[in-house]
Amino acid sequence: MVQRISVRTRSAAPADALYELLRDGSSWPKWSPLGSFELVRAGTGEPEGLGAVRLFTTNGVRSYEKIVALEPGRRFGYALERGLPLRDYVAYVDLSPREGGTDIHWHSTFEPKIPGTGWFYRWFLGSFIKRVAAGLACATP
Repeated sequence: MVQRISVRTRSAAPADALYELLRDGSSWPKWSPLGSFELVRAGTGEPEGLGAVRLFTTNGVRSYEKIVALEPGRRFGYALERGLPLRDYVAYVDLSPREGGTDIHWHSTFEPKIPGTGWFYRWFLGSFIKRVAAGLACATP
């Protein structure tokens, strides 16, 4: 069964500045709870372009994520390649400029590989994404 996560928050920063933070994997450990970053495979046309694979390691958990959407100032998307027992995990961060800042909508879908664990990963990842989105909202480029 497909699981869905949706987190919304706001930032005083402009959308273009938040987008640049999302594009720069090395910045994520500075503003999010992620532990470390490594670029595993370069993307099309630039190191962190479409198809790039980024490795984030947090408390011994390694998450390989492929960049699947790049819409400057509007949308950043990634898909889990491996690292958690999930199938078809894809997440998008939509940025909507507003007066005085940006609305952030971080949303994802996935299916659990292990039957009966969908609720747990929806709760666990939902809590984690809330922390990541809050970090992005407070980050200063």
